[in-house]
Amino acid sequence: MTSSATKTNRQILDGTVWVFLAEGLILPTGLITAGFLTRHLGPQGYGLFTLASVVVAWIEWSITSIFSRTTIKFVGEAEDWRPIGTLVVRLHLGLSVGITALIWLLAPAIANGLNEPGLGQYLQLLALDIPIFSLASAQRNILIGRGKFRERAIATAGRWILRLVLMVLLVGAGFSVTGAILGTLGSSLVELVITRYFAPTPWFQKADFPVRSLFGYAVPLFCFAMTMRLYDKLDLVMLKVLGGSAEEAGIYGAAQNLAFIPTILSISFSPLLLSSLSRLIADGNLLQAKVLARHALRLVVGLLPMGAITVATAPAIVSLIYGETFSPTAPILSILIFSSLGLMMISIGTTILTAADRPKSPFFVAAPLLPLAVCGHWWAVPQLHAMGAAWVTALVAQLGAVMMVVAIYRLWQIWPPVWTLLRSLLICTAIYTLAVFWSVTSLWLLPQLLLLALMVPFMFLLLGEFNRQEIGLIRSVITDFLPFSPSAK
Repeated sequence: MTSSATKTNRQILDGTVWVFLAEGLILPTGLITAGFLTRHLGPQGYGLFTLASVVVAWIEWSITSIFSRTTIKFVGEAEDWRPIGTLVVRLHLGLSVGITALIWLLAPAIANGLNEPGLGQYLQLLALDIPIFSLASAQRNILIGRGKFRERAIATAGRWILRLVLMVLLVGAGFSVTGAILGTLGSSLVELVITRYFAPTPWFQKADFPVRSLFGYAVPLFCFAMTMRLYDKLDLVMLKVLGGSAEEAGIYGAAQNLAFIPTILSISFSPLLLSSLSRLIADGNLLQAKVLARHALRLVVGLLPMGAITVATAPAIVSLIYGETFSPTAPILSILIFSSLGLMMISIGTTILTAADRPKSPFFVAAPLLPLAVCGHWWAVPQLHAMGAAWVTALVAQLGAVMMVVAIYRLWQIWPPVWTLLRSLLICTAIYTLAVFWSVTSLWLLPQLLLLALMVPFMFLLLGEFNRQEIGLIRSVITDFLPFSPSAK
C-alpha cells in the first residue's frame, strides 16, 4: 500500500468515525428531546409539532438531495472549489426561499386539509428553517468535498446538541410548540455559522461554473434519491392501504426505527467516500480509486455479523426500548435489519458510480425496485400482514444490492472480496450462537451489545481478514480517540 493510499484510507476511516459519532447523537438527543416534549406539550401539542416537522423535513430533504452528491463530486474534483461552491449556495438559496414563500401561502390550506386549523401558524414559522437548513446543507457538502471531514462532524454535533438544549430551555420556559420550533431554527442557524466558518464560501461573488454541467448530474441523482425515498417508506404505506390496523402500523414503524443504525453509518461514510474517490479520479489515480471502492464494498459485507447480533437479541432490544407491548416488533426487526444493509450497499454503489461519471446508472438500478416492491406487497401483505411487508422489503433491497454490485463490476471489474464474505458468514454463525445462549437481563443488554459488537472485528482479525498495514491504520485511528494520545493533547 503506497503512502498516498494509506493517507487516503486513514482520512476516510478517521472521518467516518467522527461523522458517525456526530450523526449518532441523533439517537440519545432525539430520545431525550422526544421524552421531554411529549411530557411538556402533551399529545395535541406534540402531534402538531410532529406534523409540521414532517412536512418541512420532507421539503428540506428534497431540496438538499438535488445537489448533495453533485456538490461533493465537483468540489472534490476542482482545483478551485469557490466557483462551484458559490453556484451551489445560490441555487440552494433561490430554491429554498421560493418554496418557503409557497409554504407561507399554502399553510392554511395544508392545515385545513389535515383537519388541524392550528397547524397553519406553526407551519409558517417552521418554514423559515427551510432556507437556513438548505444553506447549511450546501456548506456541509462543500466541507466534505474539500476533505474537511472532522469539521463536518463538528457542525453536525453542534446542531444535535444545541437542538436539545434550546428546546429544553424554550419549551421549559413556557413557549410550548413555538419554543420547540424556535429550537429547531436556532440549531440550524448555528450549524450554518459553523460550516461557514470552516468553509467561507462567497455567496455573491461571480460564479463562472457552467450550470448545465451541474444539472447533468443533479437531475438523474435526484430521480434516484426520490425513488429510494419512496421505496424506503413504501412497506408501511402498503401495509396500511392493504388493511393493516393502526396497531400493526405502529409495531412496524417501531421496527423501522430500530433498523436505522446501518443508515446512520451509510450517511456518515458515503459522502466521504464520494469526496475521496472524486479527488483520486481527478488526479488520475484510477487504480487507487478502484482499490478504495473495493474496500467500501468489503465494508458492507463485513457488517453482516451486526445483522446476526440484531436477530439474536431483537426480543431483548424491543423489550428494553418499547416494553412487552411491542414484542411483535422483534421478528420484523430481525428481517428489516438486512433490508438496511442492502440499502447501504445500494448507497455505496451509487457513490462509486457517481464518482466514476455514471450519474444515470443508479437510477436505472433503483427504478425497477419500486414497482417490484409494490407487486410483492400486493401479494404478501394480505397473506402474511406485517411480516410479509418486511420480507418483501428485505428481499427487494437485497436484489437491488446485487444489481448495484453487478453494475460496478461491469464498470470497474471489482467485486466484494469472496474471502471476506466467507469469513463474515462464519462469524455470523458464531456470534448468533453466542448471543442466543448468552441471555442477559435488560439492565445488562447494552453492555452485552457493545461487547458482541467489539468481538466482530476481533474475530475478523483472528481469521486473517486484515493485513499488517490495515491493522496499523486501525490502531492509529483508535489511538487518536484516546485521551493520552499526542493528537488529543
